[in-house]
Amino acid sequence: MARIVGVELPDNKRIVFALPRIYGIGKSTAEDICEALGIDPMQKLGELTPEQINTLQDYITAHYKVEGDLRREVAMNIKRLMDIKCYRGIRHQRGLPVRGQRTRHNARTRKGPRKTVGAKKGKR
Repeated sequence: MARIVGVELPDNKRIVFALPRIYGIGKSTAEDICEALGIDPMQKLGELTPEQINTLQDYITAHYKVEGDLRREVAMNIKRLMDIKCYRGIRHQRGLPVRGQRTRHNARTRKGPRKTVGAKKGKR
């Protein structure tokens, strides 16, 4: 298992399918990285030399914001929206959809399980 940017990547996977396990790198970004470094994207990660792995690590840290840094930036952006109390920030605070989706019928992912309103009918 190769360790790149603090993430253990499986040796038996091809590079373009192993790199997207790093938060912030998708398939197209993985292909771009391979092209920039001149590495065959269909080569398995275990076949890389330690020098190539170090080059890969250095390139990713120099050109992309990944893992903890990216997560921190996203969290800070959301916190900033909540602090300035803009519409999107308020939607984040209330746990409602942020991007304009309707909430009358759906939005169960953001709203969570249904909360029953009203009292149960008792025996008469």
